[in-house]
Amino acid sequence: MKNILLLEDLPEIRAWLKTLVLQVFPAAHISESARVHDALEMVSAVKFDLALVDLGLPDGSGVDVVSALRENQPDAQSVVVTIHDDDEHLFPALQAGAFGYLLKEQARELLMEQLQRISQGEPPLSPSIARRVIAYFAAQAKPQASMMPHVSLTERESEVLLRVAKGFTLPEIGVQLNLSRHTIADYVKQIYRKLNVSSRAEAALEAQRLGLFRR
Repeated sequence: MKNILLLEDLPEIRAWLKTLVLQVFPAAHISESARVHDALEMVSAVKFDLALVDLGLPDGSGVDVVSALRENQPDAQSVVVTIHDDDEHLFPALQAGAFGYLLKEQARELLMEQLQRISQGEPPLSPSIARRVIAYFAAQAKPQASMMPHVSLTERESEVLLRVAKGFTLPEIGVQLNLSRHTIADYVKQIYRKLNVSSRAEAALEAQRLGLFRR
């Protein structure tokens, strides 16, 4: 991560987040903003790799910045960092293109661990947020469950899928199953292809549909 945008209006929180981010990405250059307007100007002038975005700003919503990044810099990853854990804030942010959603109330170590997952291509989601996303998609899918085609997974693929759905990282799954991270990555790729999914949330929904959580 070379260029990181940090959008947070409270100076003390912004300083705390900056220190935390530099511990995870020590070589990064951080552009700071306290207002949506200023952040949007930065997005139009600077190419970012990552943006950490608060939602409630004095002049608007950070969702506008997430949308602008998706439209103008599709390779940039936006991660919401907020106190809001309700559906009214979560899903508009995800629909706008947020790659992750973290709660400020988390312990510093957990936040750092979540941010480190970005380098592995894994969306950083606070545990309570991941559960909310899974519950939402499960509720949406119930009326159509009977229409879904049957998918056959091997026992090993089912073991990997269950752990992916529970939020374990690839290295953690490798340790649990006594397999290398690269082998787990191959399994995940094969599972996603079989299930025709492309995200951890969709994989979790499929795991629930297949009854893996009852094991």
